[in-house]
Amino acid sequence: MNIDFFEKLYHEQLITETDLEKIKVFKTNQSVSVHWDLRMLLYLGMVSLTSGLGIIIYKNIDTIGHETILITIAICCIACFFYCIKKSKGYSNKKVESPNIWFDYVLLLGCTLMITFVGYIQYQYNVFGDRWGIATFIPMVLLFTAAYYFDHLGVLSLAIANLAAWVSITATPLQIIKDNDFNDERIIYSGLILGAGLIVFSFATIRRNIKAHFAFTYKNFGTHIFFIAALAALFHFHNIYLLLFLAFLASGLFFYKNALEERSFYFLVVTFLYLYIGLSYVVLNFLWSFGYDDGSSYLALFYIIISGIGLIRLMMYYNKILKKYDSIQ
Repeated sequence: MNIDFFEKLYHEQLITETDLEKIKVFKTNQSVSVHWDLRMLLYLGMVSLTSGLGIIIYKNIDTIGHETILITIAICCIACFFYCIKKSKGYSNKKVESPNIWFDYVLLLGCTLMITFVGYIQYQYNVFGDRWGIATFIPMVLLFTAAYYFDHLGVLSLAIANLAAWVSITATPLQIIKDNDFNDERIIYSGLILGAGLIVFSFATIRRNIKAHFAFTYKNFGTHIFFIAALAALFHFHNIYLLLFLAFLASGLFFYKNALEERSFYFLVVTFLYLYIGLSYVVLNFLWSFGYDDGSSYLALFYIIISGIGLIRLMMYYNKILKKYDSIQ
C-alpha cells in the first residue's frame, strides 16, 4: 500500500484527515504473509538434507556398506509414503489441496528417495541387467500414480521426465546411449512423438475434466520437447531442411493460434523464440551458402541485430494486448 498516494489525496482534499489516519493504522497493523518464505525454507531444507546424506554416503561408502545404505533409503522412502497416505484426503478428479505445509515436501522427498533406490540397485547390483527400460519404467509408473493420487505437480514433473527417459531408452539401441551418440534419428522421432503426445494429453485432461490443472504441466513439457526435437530434425536433415522448415512453421502456427485462444503470453513467447531460432538457422544457412566472406558475415550480423529488435518489439506488442489476460495456469 502506497501511503504517499493517500497523502496526496488528502492534500487535494479528496479524503479527510480521519480517513488518512485510518489508512496509516491499517498499514502499520497489516499482516505480512510468510507462506512462500516457509515453503522456500522447506524446499531448501529438503535439498540440503538429500545433498548432505549423499556427501556422507560418498565419503564413507567403504565403512557403511551398500546394503546398509539401501535399507536406510528404503526405510526413509516407506516412512515418507506412509505419512502421505495417512494424511492424504484421497483421490479426486478435481484439485485436492494439501492437508498441511509439510505434506508436499515429504511426498517429494519420498519420490526422490524411491528414484534413488531404484537407480542405486541397478547401478550397484545390475538387477535389471541390460533392460534399462524396466529400470526407468517402474519409477515412472510409481511417480505417475503418486502424482495423481496425491495431486502433486512436482511429482508429475518427475514422472514426465522419467517418461521422456523411458521413451528415449526404449526407442534407441543401448549402444548409442553408451557411446553418447545423440545424433541418432530415432531420438528425434521419439521426441516429436512424445512432445505431440503430451500436448494431446493436456487437451484430453481438460476435455475429460480429469486433473484439469495438470494440463499446463503436460503442455509445457510437450511444447518444449516437440520444438527441440523439431529443431534437431531441421539441423540434422540438411537435404530437406526447407521442407522441414515449412512443417516447422505450420506447427508454430498451431501453437501461436492456441496461445492466442488461451490468452497465454508465456506460450506465445515460447513459440516466438523457437520459431525465431528455426528462421535464423534457415536465413544464416542461406547467407553462408554463398561462402564465408565479409559480405555474408556483415549481412548475417545485420540480420541478427534487426531480427532481434523485431522479435522484442513483437513480444512487447503482444504483451500489451494479452497483459490483463495473461496466465500460465
